[in-house]
Amino acid sequence: MGGSNVLPVLLLFLSTVSAQTVPPGWNTVKDTKGLCQIAVPPEWTSLGENTGAAVFRESTNAIAVVTSQSGQAFKPLPDPLLRSLDIPKERMFENTPKRIFYQDRVSKGLESANAYSSSVPAKNGTCSCHLVLLPNISGEVAKKIVMTLGPVAGDGPTPN
Repeated sequence: MGGSNVLPVLLLFLSTVSAQTVPPGWNTVKDTKGLCQIAVPPEWTSLGENTGAAVFRESTNAIAVVTSQSGQAFKPLPDPLLRSLDIPKERMFENTPKRIFYQDRVSKGLESANAYSSSVPAKNGTCSCHLVLLPNISGEVAKKIVMTLGPVAGDGPTPN
């Protein structure tokens, strides 16, 4: 699939999956403050209690980290910031009042990782996650993890 076809397909995928839809069998990982969470596939393991991180086999294969930023108002990234971050349009998957999701690093080979970042609004701040995956791990896994990002139940609005 060519690069020009990826964005429409991804946007279609994102519009058909609701936020915080946790696939069956996946495990929840909460940030260190217990305010935000993501879910990871069952073969991933937590890096420890209250770390806000999980890995696939080991951190050199894949790592997912969830954080909360209390008091940081959530808003889409403005164009000047997008230009300064040098995020090409084809790697900015969503930049809306409900979610920011982009690929901030593209693998240059089998030993080089892809990286994704996402943020959503929370009751009194922002929930964020960062994923780093070797290319042998499907980008679909990253998308599914990102779609589970949100406040812990009872901590505020659940993004759509």
